[in-house]
Amino acid sequence: MLTNRQLFLLNTAQTSSSPRLLEVERAEGIYLYDPAGKSYMDLVSGFAVSNVGHRHPQVLSAIHEQLDRYMHVTVYGEFIQSPQVKFAEKLTAVLPKSLNAVYFVNSGAEATEGALKLAKRYTGRSKIISCFNSYHGSTQGALSVMGNEHYKQAYRPLLPDVYFIHYNNIPDLALIDTDTACVILETIQGEAGVRVPSAAYMQALRQRCTETGALLIMDEIQTGFGRTGTLFGFEQTGIVPDVLLLAKGMGGGMPIGAFIADKTIMDCLKENPILGHITTFGGHPVSCAAGLAALNIILEEKLFADVPAKEKLFRELLDHPLIKEIRGSGLLLAIQLETFDQVETVSRLCLDNGLIIDWFLHCDTALRIAPPLTITREEIREACARIIRALDML
Repeated sequence: MLTNRQLFLLNTAQTSSSPRLLEVERAEGIYLYDPAGKSYMDLVSGFAVSNVGHRHPQVLSAIHEQLDRYMHVTVYGEFIQSPQVKFAEKLTAVLPKSLNAVYFVNSGAEATEGALKLAKRYTGRSKIISCFNSYHGSTQGALSVMGNEHYKQAYRPLLPDVYFIHYNNIPDLALIDTDTACVILETIQGEAGVRVPSAAYMQALRQRCTETGALLIMDEIQTGFGRTGTLFGFEQTGIVPDVLLLAKGMGGGMPIGAFIADKTIMDCLKENPILGHITTFGGHPVSCAAGLAALNIILEEKLFADVPAKEKLFRELLDHPLIKEIRGSGLLLAIQLETFDQVETVSRLCLDNGLIIDWFLHCDTALRIAPPLTITREEIREACARIIRALDML
């Protein structure tokens, strides 16, 4: 009989020739467990998904309660489904007043796709501006606005009329003009190796978009739901986007995403033609129930309030001659090393020692730290000790 590992490689489509091949039997809190019972500290939260930890009891309870009522009943936007209504109500209650219409989808890439369509439809323009080294997903439109040609060249031609500017560079904002439908960028560039912009840059960006009538789309897919120390990262910049992208930590471990805008903008998808943007499974009732539970956990337990102190502890403990720099905000950090070989070796040694850590798509010389917000100080100390031991072995 073939093992799960063999079947995984045989029947499951692969994204690379070197998958991690950790077999997961169960998960709890910040830990994953393999079939032999060995525990692994998840220092990447399933890539910024499990902000409230794996299998939080309140999330599980919400899922079970919704399963007892109904699962999928129809395509998005037709029937009144309580989980969607309640989750949208809660989201808009914690967001600025201009972000009052939630379009639920299944993922961050889908949120990107919907937002790009929305911007073109609302403005009647086609020019899209993104940033070098950005990442907004891997579907056709999202790939078009990815700022790394290495991952795009094999799939061209992609969307036309897409242009790139340098992140956190105010002079480049002059490229935004009255032909621009939208500017899409991450509140903090994640896959570029966690690059945090200045408040001055973000405010200049907001002003330029307002002056030209271009919609500002801010991607909070990685930074949202408390990861940077506020509920949403843009709260620290002094600006409000026209369109907000959410996913990953949004669902408490369940697949869901959203693009959010003012109703006056969002309503343009309703007509000329009708059904301007549609999805079968977007806003799945079970995912919405899980997402609402996760958001309530973050708010009620004030998980984001302790994030700055936890960030400080990581920075204090990760002191090693091979670490060139630590970048980031809150519990989204990049440990900059010298080479990819060092990063890959440390990642492998950490995995052998029961700790999951990874690197970045556009910055493979830095290690990623993005643990569940529920990580304790004792767990941070243990995680950092394992990283330092791996670095000592280089």
